[in-house]
Amino acid sequence: MVMGVTVMSVEVTPLPEPSRPPLTAVPPLRRARRLAVLGDSTAVGLGDPLPRRGGWRGVGPLVAAALEVEAGGYLNPAFAGARMRCVLTEQVPAAVAHRPDVALLVAGMNDTLRPDFDAARVAADLTEVIHRLREAGTTVLPVRFHDHSKVFRLPPSLKRALSARVAELNAAIGEVVAREGVPCLDLERLPGAYDLASWSVDRLHPSERGHRMLASGFTGLLAEAGFDVPEPVSLTCGGGVAPSTTGHVGWLVLKGIPWLWRRGREFLPYAAVIMWHSFRERTR
Repeated sequence: MVMGVTVMSVEVTPLPEPSRPPLTAVPPLRRARRLAVLGDSTAVGLGDPLPRRGGWRGVGPLVAAALEVEAGGYLNPAFAGARMRCVLTEQVPAAVAHRPDVALLVAGMNDTLRPDFDAARVAADLTEVIHRLREAGTTVLPVRFHDHSKVFRLPPSLKRALSARVAELNAAIGEVVAREGVPCLDLERLPGAYDLASWSVDRLHPSERGHRMLASGFTGLLAEAGFDVPEPVSLTCGGGVAPSTTGHVGWLVLKGIPWLWRRGREFLPYAAVIMWHSFRERTR
Protein backbone atom coordinates (compact mmCIF):
# COMPACT_ATOMS: atom_id res chain seq x y z
CA MET A 1 0.00 0.00 0.00
CA VAL A 2 1.41 3.27 -1.03
CA MET A 3 0.85 6.06 1.41
CA GLY A 4 0.48 9.58 0.04
CA VAL A 5 2.62 12.38 1.37
CA THR A 6 1.12 15.79 1.64
CA VAL A 7 3.56 18.62 1.20
CA MET A 8 2.57 21.83 2.90
CA SER A 9 3.86 25.11 1.55
CA VAL A 10 4.97 27.69 4.08
CA GLU A 11 4.97 31.34 3.15
CA VAL A 12 8.04 33.08 4.48
CA THR A 13 7.76 36.79 5.18
CA PRO A 14 11.11 38.51 4.60
CA LEU A 15 12.48 40.37 7.60
CA PRO A 16 12.70 44.13 7.20
CA GLU A 17 16.18 45.44 6.60
CA PRO A 18 17.63 47.28 9.56
CA SER A 19 17.15 51.00 9.29
CA ARG A 20 20.26 52.95 8.44
CA PRO A 21 20.88 56.56 9.32
CA PRO A 22 20.73 58.82 6.29
CA LEU A 23 24.09 59.69 4.83
CA THR A 24 25.07 63.28 5.51
CA ALA A 25 27.25 65.10 3.06
CA VAL A 26 30.57 66.23 4.50
CA PRO A 27 30.87 69.95 3.81
CA PRO A 28 33.92 70.81 1.70
CA LEU A 29 36.80 72.57 3.41
CA ARG A 30 36.85 76.31 2.99
CA ARG A 31 39.81 77.98 1.32
CA ALA A 32 41.05 81.17 2.95
CA ARG A 33 42.22 83.28 0.03
CA ARG A 34 42.50 86.57 1.91
CA LEU A 35 44.15 87.04 5.30
CA ALA A 36 44.56 90.05 7.59
CA VAL A 37 46.80 90.26 10.66
CA LEU A 38 45.89 92.93 13.21
CA GLY A 39 47.42 94.01 16.48
CA ASP A 40 50.68 95.04 18.09
CA SER A 41 54.38 94.34 17.61
CA THR A 42 53.91 90.58 17.87
CA ALA A 43 51.47 90.80 14.97
CA VAL A 44 54.09 92.85 13.09
CA GLY A 45 56.52 89.94 13.51
CA LEU A 46 59.08 91.40 15.90
CA GLY A 47 61.42 88.73 17.17
CA ASP A 48 61.59 86.85 13.84
CA PRO A 49 63.98 88.86 11.63
CA LEU A 50 64.58 88.06 7.98
CA PRO A 51 68.09 87.86 6.43
CA ARG A 52 69.86 90.88 4.95
CA ARG A 53 67.82 93.37 6.97
CA GLY A 54 64.68 92.19 5.21
CA GLY A 55 62.40 93.26 8.04
CA TRP A 56 60.27 90.94 10.10
CA ARG A 57 58.47 87.74 9.18
CA GLY A 58 56.55 86.36 12.17
CA VAL A 59 53.19 84.71 12.60
CA GLY A 60 51.38 86.42 9.70
CA PRO A 61 53.49 85.22 6.75
CA LEU A 62 53.78 81.77 8.37
CA VAL A 63 49.99 81.43 8.51
CA ALA A 64 49.65 82.87 5.00
CA ALA A 65 52.08 80.22 3.69
CA ALA A 66 50.18 77.46 5.50
CA LEU A 67 46.90 78.60 3.94
CA GLU A 68 48.55 79.25 0.55
CA VAL A 69 47.35 82.85 0.55
CA GLU A 70 48.88 84.71 -2.37
CA ALA A 71 50.73 87.99 -1.86
CA GLY A 72 47.80 90.10 -3.01
CA GLY A 73 45.53 88.43 -0.49
CA TYR A 74 47.70 89.27 2.54
CA LEU A 75 47.29 92.44 4.62
CA ASN A 76 49.09 93.45 7.81
CA PRO A 77 48.34 96.95 9.13
CA ALA A 78 49.57 96.07 12.65
CA PHE A 79 52.08 98.36 14.37
CA ALA A 80 54.20 98.31 17.52
CA GLY A 81 52.54 99.65 20.65
CA ALA A 82 48.99 99.21 19.35
CA ARG A 83 46.24 98.89 21.92
CA MET A 84 42.82 97.36 21.31
CA ARG A 85 41.34 100.80 20.59
CA CYS A 86 44.07 101.37 17.98
CA VAL A 87 43.06 98.14 16.26
CA LEU A 88 39.43 99.25 16.18
CA THR A 89 39.98 102.79 14.94
CA GLU A 90 43.12 102.51 12.80
CA GLN A 91 43.43 98.92 11.57
CA VAL A 92 39.91 97.56 11.20
CA PRO A 93 38.88 100.02 8.44
CA ALA A 94 41.76 98.80 6.26
CA ALA A 95 40.91 95.19 7.08
CA VAL A 96 37.22 95.64 6.22
CA ALA A 97 38.19 97.15 2.87
CA HIS A 98 40.43 94.11 2.27
CA ARG A 99 37.50 91.75 3.04
CA PRO A 100 39.61 88.90 4.43
CA ASP A 101 38.31 85.39 4.94
CA VAL A 102 40.36 85.22 8.14
CA ALA A 103 41.71 87.87 10.51
CA LEU A 104 44.25 87.11 13.23
CA LEU A 105 44.17 89.49 16.20
CA VAL A 106 47.00 89.86 18.71
CA ALA A 107 46.25 92.85 20.91
CA GLY A 108 45.63 93.70 24.55
CA MET A 109 49.00 93.24 26.23
CA ASN A 110 49.97 96.87 25.67
CA ASP A 111 46.76 97.90 27.41
CA THR A 112 47.84 96.10 30.59
CA LEU A 113 50.98 98.24 30.84
CA ARG A 114 49.18 101.59 30.74
CA PRO A 115 47.92 103.51 33.80
CA ASP A 116 44.45 103.92 32.29
CA PHE A 117 43.93 100.18 31.74
CA ASP A 118 40.22 99.36 31.71
CA ALA A 119 39.28 95.73 31.03
CA ALA A 120 35.66 96.62 30.30
CA ARG A 121 36.72 99.12 27.65
CA VAL A 122 39.08 96.56 26.06
CA ALA A 123 36.17 94.09 25.97
CA ALA A 124 33.87 96.65 24.35
CA ASP A 125 36.48 97.49 21.70
CA LEU A 126 37.12 93.80 21.01
CA THR A 127 33.40 93.18 20.61
CA GLU A 128 33.16 95.99 18.05
CA VAL A 129 36.22 94.66 16.19
CA ILE A 130 34.57 91.25 15.91
CA HIS A 131 31.23 92.70 14.80
CA ARG A 132 32.72 94.88 12.06
CA LEU A 133 34.88 92.11 10.65
CA ARG A 134 32.08 89.56 10.89
CA GLU A 135 29.87 91.88 8.83
CA ALA A 136 32.58 91.68 6.15
CA GLY A 137 32.34 87.88 6.18
CA THR A 138 35.54 87.40 8.19
CA THR A 139 36.38 84.68 10.71
CA VAL A 140 38.18 86.48 13.56
CA LEU A 141 40.72 84.70 15.78
CA PRO A 142 41.79 86.69 18.87
CA VAL A 143 44.10 85.42 21.61
CA ARG A 144 44.05 85.03 25.36
CA PHE A 145 47.47 85.78 26.79
CA HIS A 146 50.06 83.87 28.77
CA ASP A 147 51.20 85.23 32.14
CA HIS A 148 54.06 87.41 30.97
CA SER A 149 55.37 87.78 34.51
CA LYS A 150 56.62 84.18 34.17
CA VAL A 151 58.82 85.27 31.27
CA PHE A 152 60.24 88.38 32.92
CA ARG A 153 62.39 88.03 36.01
CA LEU A 154 60.58 90.45 38.29
CA PRO A 155 60.43 91.07 42.04
CA PRO A 156 57.51 89.16 43.58
CA SER A 157 55.32 92.22 44.09
CA LEU A 158 55.81 93.44 40.51
CA LYS A 159 55.16 89.92 39.28
CA ARG A 160 51.85 89.84 41.14
CA ALA A 161 50.93 93.22 39.71
CA LEU A 162 51.50 92.15 36.11
CA SER A 163 49.85 88.76 36.67
CA ALA A 164 46.76 90.47 38.04
CA ARG A 165 46.50 92.74 35.02
CA VAL A 166 46.90 89.85 32.57
CA ALA A 167 44.29 87.79 34.44
CA GLU A 168 41.84 90.71 34.26
CA LEU A 169 42.49 91.13 30.54
CA ASN A 170 42.03 87.41 29.87
CA ALA A 171 38.79 87.31 31.81
CA ALA A 172 37.43 90.16 29.67
CA ILE A 173 38.56 88.52 26.42
CA GLY A 174 37.15 85.18 27.54
CA GLU A 175 33.72 86.67 28.15
CA VAL A 176 33.68 88.29 24.71
CA VAL A 177 34.72 85.20 22.74
CA ALA A 178 32.25 83.02 24.64
CA ARG A 179 29.41 85.45 23.98
CA GLU A 180 30.32 85.97 20.32
CA GLY A 181 31.15 82.32 19.65
CA VAL A 182 34.48 82.95 17.95
CA PRO A 183 37.59 80.72 18.07
CA CYS A 184 40.29 81.99 20.43
CA LEU A 185 43.92 80.92 20.75
CA ASP A 186 44.89 80.46 24.40
CA LEU A 187 48.61 81.22 24.53
CA GLU A 188 48.83 79.83 28.06
CA ARG A 189 48.05 76.37 26.66
CA LEU A 190 50.62 76.37 23.87
CA PRO A 191 53.22 73.66 24.58
CA GLY A 192 56.53 75.35 25.38
CA ALA A 193 54.95 78.77 25.95
CA TYR A 194 57.35 79.51 28.81
CA ASP A 195 60.48 77.96 27.34
CA LEU A 196 63.17 80.61 26.92
CA ALA A 197 63.79 79.35 23.37
CA SER A 198 60.27 80.53 22.51
CA TRP A 199 61.20 84.14 23.29
CA SER A 200 63.51 86.69 21.75
CA VAL A 201 66.22 88.36 23.81
CA ASP A 202 63.88 91.12 24.99
CA ARG A 203 61.47 88.57 26.52
CA LEU A 204 58.69 90.72 25.07
CA HIS A 205 58.30 89.16 21.63
CA PRO A 206 58.30 85.56 20.41
CA SER A 207 61.44 84.20 18.78
CA GLU A 208 61.17 82.47 15.41
CA ARG A 209 60.18 79.31 17.26
CA GLY A 210 57.61 81.26 19.25
CA HIS A 211 56.10 82.75 16.10
CA ARG A 212 55.94 79.27 14.56
CA MET A 213 54.10 78.06 17.66
CA LEU A 214 51.60 80.91 17.28
CA ALA A 215 51.10 80.14 13.60
CA SER A 216 50.61 76.44 14.33
CA GLY A 217 48.05 77.28 17.00
CA PHE A 218 46.10 79.61 14.71
CA THR A 219 46.04 77.16 11.81
CA GLY A 220 44.93 74.40 14.16
CA LEU A 221 41.92 76.51 15.15
CA LEU A 222 41.20 77.26 11.50
CA ALA A 223 41.27 73.56 10.64
CA GLU A 224 38.77 72.92 13.44
CA ALA A 225 36.59 75.70 11.99
CA GLY A 226 36.50 73.95 8.59
CA PHE A 227 39.29 75.76 6.73
CA ASP A 228 41.75 73.95 4.50
CA VAL A 229 45.36 74.11 5.68
CA PRO A 230 47.33 72.77 2.67
CA GLU A 231 50.80 73.35 4.16
CA PRO A 232 50.84 72.80 7.95
CA VAL A 233 53.26 75.02 9.86
CA SER A 234 56.56 73.39 10.76
CA LEU A 235 57.99 74.05 14.21
CA THR A 236 61.50 73.57 12.83
CA CYS A 237 63.18 76.94 12.50
CA GLY A 238 64.40 78.00 9.08
CA GLY A 239 64.45 81.00 6.80
CA GLY A 240 64.98 83.51 9.58
CA VAL A 241 68.05 84.87 11.33
CA ALA A 242 69.46 83.46 14.54
CA PRO A 243 70.23 86.62 16.59
CA SER A 244 73.87 87.07 17.53
CA THR A 245 75.18 88.22 20.89
CA THR A 246 76.05 91.59 19.33
CA GLY A 247 72.53 91.84 17.97
CA HIS A 248 71.11 91.05 21.39
CA VAL A 249 73.13 93.76 23.09
CA GLY A 250 72.40 96.28 20.33
CA TRP A 251 68.68 95.68 20.53
CA LEU A 252 68.63 95.99 24.31
CA VAL A 253 70.57 99.27 24.27
CA LEU A 254 68.78 100.92 21.33
CA LYS A 255 65.27 99.52 21.68
CA GLY A 256 64.68 97.30 24.69
CA ILE A 257 65.84 99.47 27.57
CA PRO A 258 64.16 102.68 26.26
CA TRP A 259 60.91 100.74 25.79
CA LEU A 260 61.09 99.27 29.30
CA TRP A 261 61.82 102.70 30.70
CA ARG A 262 58.80 104.28 29.01
CA ARG A 263 56.40 101.48 29.90
CA GLY A 264 57.87 101.02 33.36
CA ARG A 265 57.13 104.63 34.31
CA GLU A 266 53.50 104.12 33.25
CA PHE A 267 53.09 100.76 34.98
CA LEU A 268 54.92 101.52 38.23
CA PRO A 269 52.14 103.59 39.89
CA TYR A 270 49.80 100.61 39.61
CA ALA A 271 52.53 98.20 40.69
CA ALA A 272 53.34 100.43 43.68
CA VAL A 273 49.77 100.03 44.96
CA ILE A 274 50.09 96.24 44.72
CA MET A 275 53.44 96.37 46.50
CA TRP A 276 52.01 98.58 49.27
CA HIS A 277 49.09 96.22 49.88
CA SER A 278 51.51 93.29 49.91
CA PHE A 279 53.69 95.05 52.48
CA ARG A 280 50.69 95.79 54.71
CA GLU A 281 49.57 92.16 54.57
CA ARG A 282 53.00 91.02 55.73
CA THR A 283 53.15 93.54 58.62
CA ARG A 284 49.72 92.80 60.08
